[in-house]
Amino acid sequence: MRPLFDLQGQVALVTGAAGGLGFAMAEALAQHGAQVMLSDLDPVRCEAAAAQLRGRGLAASAHAFDVADQAQCESAVDAVLARFGRLDTLVSNAGIEGPVGPMRTGTPRDWERVLGINLLASVWLTSRAIPAMAEAGGGSVILVASIAGLRGTRAIGPYGVSKAGLVQLARSLAVEWGPRNVRVNAICPGLIETPFAAQLLADQEFMARRLAATPLRRPGQPEEVAGLAVMLAARAGGFITGQALVVDGGTLVSDGG
Repeated sequence: MRPLFDLQGQVALVTGAAGGLGFAMAEALAQHGAQVMLSDLDPVRCEAAAAQLRGRGLAASAHAFDVADQAQCESAVDAVLARFGRLDTLVSNAGIEGPVGPMRTGTPRDWERVLGINLLASVWLTSRAIPAMAEAGGGSVILVASIAGLRGTRAIGPYGVSKAGLVQLARSLAVEWGPRNVRVNAICPGLIETPFAAQLLADQEFMARRLAATPLRRPGQPEEVAGLAVMLAARAGGFITGQALVVDGGTLVSDGG
């Protein structure tokens, strides 16, 4: 039997992979043996990220596309299947914060953009990828949500709604495709040290409050999320599906003291 975290022979597609959590997950999957296709909106940054991994002896390629476009999402999955003949793991990670402020401040265009990139892109990607996985005998889908989708928020309402949608999407797809051996889970990070969170990390007042409410008293590191992605892609996560797995240092369960 293969080692629990061995991904040799697997093919993975990771969106939003030019930096931050996406790059960390792509790197970790490749380190454990997967052939990884990195995708992002900017083709230059996308290729640079893949080249960085190849420079370390890892199997990585780039395919830039816009997750806000359904046709491009479908074509990206088709490109992976055409190039490698299989897709074992899909990591739908690309996302945006959207408007900051009370829920009512989001314009219709704001809502369309946040829901399109953060939620509908995962619908489009999974609709194309999962049937191919099932036909090949199974696979793993990882949707990158957030603890903002598991609790209320005063400042980033549309973002939280979109991430809550990802959690429910994981549950529904897990039920639908479990009989075909396709597992679908959501990862819900808390505050992680990435460029995405740079503004929060620089806000001393916010950080004092957040760390006081976080039992581990620190922000997370990208590799601490990436490790969970590896587990979910590997045999180690073979009996986990339909779950919202929280990586937040205990923030969500804290009493705030």
